[in-house]
Amino acid sequence: MSITVAMYSHDSVGLGHARRNRALAYALAADLPRITGQRVRGLLVAGHPDATADALPEGWDWLVLPGFTRTTSGYESRHLDVSTERLWHLRSATAAAALQAISPDLLIVDRHPFGVDDELLPALETMRDTGTRCVLGMREVLDSPEVAEREWQRIGGPAAVAHYYDAVWVYGDQNVYDPVATGEIPGQLTERTRFTGYLAHGRPDDPLTSSSVRVEQPYILTMVGGGSDGGPLGLAAAQAKIPAGHRHIILTGPQMPESDHDQILEAARNNAEYRSQIRVDRYAPHVPKLVRDAAATVCMAGYNSMAEVMATTTPALVVPRNSRRQEQPRRAAALAAAGAVQMLPAEELNPQELSTWFAGAVDRRTLRDAIDLDGLSAVGDLAAEQIQSFRQTPAATPQFTAPIQRVH
Repeated sequence: MSITVAMYSHDSVGLGHARRNRALAYALAADLPRITGQRVRGLLVAGHPDATADALPEGWDWLVLPGFTRTTSGYESRHLDVSTERLWHLRSATAAAALQAISPDLLIVDRHPFGVDDELLPALETMRDTGTRCVLGMREVLDSPEVAEREWQRIGGPAAVAHYYDAVWVYGDQNVYDPVATGEIPGQLTERTRFTGYLAHGRPDDPLTSSSVRVEQPYILTMVGGGSDGGPLGLAAAQAKIPAGHRHIILTGPQMPESDHDQILEAARNNAEYRSQIRVDRYAPHVPKLVRDAAATVCMAGYNSMAEVMATTTPALVVPRNSRRQEQPRRAAALAAAGAVQMLPAEELNPQELSTWFAGAVDRRTLRDAIDLDGLSAVGDLAAEQIQSFRQTPAATPQFTAPIQRVH
């Protein structure tokens, strides 16, 4: 007998959703066989082709849906020359068919309960009919409470989520940031909510084989996640002074616009005193290890970047994104208050601030032992509990009917 796990992430911007699910896949592949005595296989449904650059455990695979991208007027097709409506139907039908074909014991959905414009609802209806246990995985910070409430109401409110989801896993430490207390997770879902701890310790490396970075120690590190909006941070880093005896690695990310990447390269070449010590690249092999071995790191405040940082003792200066959402500023402030990082507001970012911080950071380390960083060790038991319920309990009788339609 075997266990089948499926995961979904919509991935219209960045790779954070898919990489969070990938970390869970490795944790479950390692722990569920030990806990249950059964082998485990899985399928990760994602919406960005760059996700597949990251390997998966043996017996697991990716299913990449044709991509959406977010524009000022809403979601549109990233590459495929079809209407938004047709792409929605293609993605929705593909996800539903794939999940029905593998009939998972457990489905884990990252952040967006019903996907892009409710594209996941048909699949969730099928999962209810088969009795599959469904888990909604949430970052510890969503947005300001007001924005979060509007988002919950836009998808039908917490009752709609409770209709389809058996549990909500919050990937954070409740003592550092509590989205239940702030109202970002509605009170109606409190009984289903479990805090796992941050998905920090035990994260898999990211062997991006297209990289040509050769690491020479000691070095400082600047990274901007996927890079779609990391241009200002990368540019300031390329113009900063470098502590004596160190090199500077700047990772611009696979999704940084070419013009921003070129501007950072040019700034590094024009940094006459330090240009021989600066390396600018989009990718690096084994990013968690790169963070761990750095003398100091500057980064944005995306969940995965913070998880990689907190698994180390590397000093970190966090420059949170201040556009679109309040997620990153709120996360950075909470972790700074807990003593895990230092925070520099985006409006105060400049090369001089980075130079001063690097100079003082390379001679110290940061202990983060007071924070629960062992979420990847906790999810095995939580998953096993859900799977046991799946195999002992018949499918629930529907009590709430959510409309299967797109939300505009």
